[in-house]
Amino acid sequence: MLIIHKIASWFLSRRMERIRYVIENPIESQDKVYQHLLSKAQDTEFGKKYGFGEAFSIDTYRQRVPVSSYEEMFPFIERAIHGEENVFWPGKIEWFSKSSGTTNDKSKFIPMSEDTMEETHFKAGRDMLSFYLEMNPESKVLAGKALSIAGSHDSLSPGKTRAGDLSAVLLENLPTFFEMARTPKKKVALMSEWESKIDMMASQIMTEDVTGFAGVPTWTLVVINKVFEKMGMTDRNLFDVWPNLEVFFHGGVNFEPYREQFKALLPGEQMHYMNIYNASEGYFGFQDDFARNDLLLLPDHGIFYEFVPLEQIGEPFPETHTLSQVELGRTYAMVITTNAGLWRYAIGDTVEFTDKNPYRFRIVGRTKHFINAFGEELMVGNAEEAITRACGATGAIIGDYTAAPIYFSGESSQGAHEWLIEFRRQPDDFDRFCQILDDTLKEVNSDYEAKRYNDIALRFPTIHKLPEGTFYEWMKQRGKLGGQNKVPRLANERKYVEAILAMMGDLT
Repeated sequence: MLIIHKIASWFLSRRMERIRYVIENPIESQDKVYQHLLSKAQDTEFGKKYGFGEAFSIDTYRQRVPVSSYEEMFPFIERAIHGEENVFWPGKIEWFSKSSGTTNDKSKFIPMSEDTMEETHFKAGRDMLSFYLEMNPESKVLAGKALSIAGSHDSLSPGKTRAGDLSAVLLENLPTFFEMARTPKKKVALMSEWESKIDMMASQIMTEDVTGFAGVPTWTLVVINKVFEKMGMTDRNLFDVWPNLEVFFHGGVNFEPYREQFKALLPGEQMHYMNIYNASEGYFGFQDDFARNDLLLLPDHGIFYEFVPLEQIGEPFPETHTLSQVELGRTYAMVITTNAGLWRYAIGDTVEFTDKNPYRFRIVGRTKHFINAFGEELMVGNAEEAITRACGATGAIIGDYTAAPIYFSGESSQGAHEWLIEFRRQPDDFDRFCQILDDTLKEVNSDYEAKRYNDIALRFPTIHKLPEGTFYEWMKQRGKLGGQNKVPRLANERKYVEAILAMMGDLT
């Protein structure tokens, strides 16, 4: 495998000249992406409806085409699911990425064209590896295998289209070289029964030379624990299993609440952690500097970006900002036009730019994953910061958590937030953990602080310690096991919290 590592490393290093040019000329890259997308889709039904065959500016495009949610795009997507061609992208869309989403608690089916797989996901994956090798020139990551935890896929419209987790769709279409460089074998990785798959994965991977992980921290930890169990290891040092392990390419959720768990399993300085922003709708960015915690935006990977100021979310024709117009430190909802036919699609994520040279950003939260029952506008980023600080101060390690509002009731004129937290390691002082969480939220969110002042609208949060395995059991009952499914961190309603509390009552 060493010779393969050398050849692949040389090939990837040659990409850096082109990558550097794109990063230094992001506005030019975005203009080219915009022109290419409209030109390619001009003969589709969507393209004819909005006149993509005409030569018109980005400003005209923003005036003609409304910003769309998944619900508004679904009539077009549904037709493509049933095999119709040239609806919103040329030809037939054969694959759809199944995303848990937030829409009525149902799955979303995101179109995955051949263009989006090759020009967006696989291209960005190669560029990510190029950056990693440049940041870590002594790396031997390609001399071993990458552990990636895929979901599964199945027929969506029999004989016409298929759907599955993003990881499963990409794995099924992965170029041969990359398939050779990963583990476990495809047959096991794509099994649909999650618990049997974890067991078989552990048996297969524990004898491999694993040099890297790729995936969501939660499910990666599940697999790691199964490996320890099968090997009968009480000294949980993962380097004893895979001595050449060097990197974890992680995404899907904020890594900070999991960092201490991985540091405990992987002591020392050998391990690197590289954050990526890869979703069903596209591959948007990755960490390009280990000393920073923001992400490099990818401007030439088949996606045209617009950014909606938070106060205009939900309007069909908001005053969007293109990349050249964004301001540092301002929260935006991201709107994308993609090479799979998502036109001015509101992905649901909120971001904040930290740099313009090059363009770097961080994910702030979700437009639907927040708590704003009392005007506090609590975003996921606030919650993650509070959890991280409380854990750091009390030695705690978080498994998963969710939170929701407690509404006014009876004669009470105060509400609260209710947190359900599953600890991998208990805090040394639970009361102090709760206090730091609340204090941090007041520090990082002025609206929350105002509502908590003298308990005027919000009293001290109610925080429950859940038994280990609670969230796993809840996700299992919902049929949501798998790498693409994530515990909702914040909700502006109580359905998740009440369902978990009800389940715990049933188990006692």
